[in-house]
Amino acid sequence: MANAPTKPTTPVKKESSSASGMFATLTIPICIAVAILIFWLVLGNPSHYQGGDVDKGIPSDIYGTVHRGGVIVPLIMSYLLIVITFSIERFVVIGKASGTGNVDVFVRKVQAFLNAGNIDAASSECDKQKGSVANVIKSGLKKYREMEHEQGLDVDQKTLAIQKDIEEATSLEMPMLEQNLTVIATLVSIGTLTGLLGTVIGMIKAFSVLATSGAPDTTALSTAISEALVNTALGISTSAISIIMYNVFTSKIDKLTYAIDETGFSIVQTFAASHKNK
Repeated sequence: MANAPTKPTTPVKKESSSASGMFATLTIPICIAVAILIFWLVLGNPSHYQGGDVDKGIPSDIYGTVHRGGVIVPLIMSYLLIVITFSIERFVVIGKASGTGNVDVFVRKVQAFLNAGNIDAASSECDKQKGSVANVIKSGLKKYREMEHEQGLDVDQKTLAIQKDIEEATSLEMPMLEQNLTVIATLVSIGTLTGLLGTVIGMIKAFSVLATSGAPDTTALSTAISEALVNTALGISTSAISIIMYNVFTSKIDKLTYAIDETGFSIVQTFAASHKNK
């Protein structure tokens, strides 16, 4: 049995992937630099300490308390800024991939046109919707039209060619949606670990104060304990936000993938049903 001929699907523009990689390369060092500036210039401002003494004064507000967390704080703050920045970027990218309208409504419209045998109307709906989902579906509809005029192939071979075209288009479009999610996923773990590192450093300093002084220095002791607790709080908060964002984005991507699979199946079944007796 001859294999169904395949034509390469329209490749996805590489500009999107390159832009995403450039975005990640620039964003991470910028977030680190911004976090350091916020730590020293904003949180470390003398106005946040009683008497204006940053070194030995007692923090007068939450800003001074966070500043007491020590040098690990700006690192965790940079994690938080990275999560926020990449989350905004992913919202934009996934929103564009979804298209101009509701994905579920789009899928139902395309399926309705397929059931009515109106392939041109389904393709026009893809032009209106735009985005990655519509691009994949339109690629499948284009292959549908090609297979209608293809000679020398039976129905099974033609449906296989359509299915393969949809799978290839999906493999080209969907990976773009998952870019930079690894950064957010990584911060889920290192946020907590870095916070624990700050906690350990703070506790070491606290016990060092107790061990080296005959009478406990309450200021030094409270500073060390604050460093431990602030880092723990920031680390856990950053990891929690990262987990939420990662789950939100994976859920959105799964929804888009399901929409493509559902509509792709409808295209294949419609072709098979309308050509089985030909």
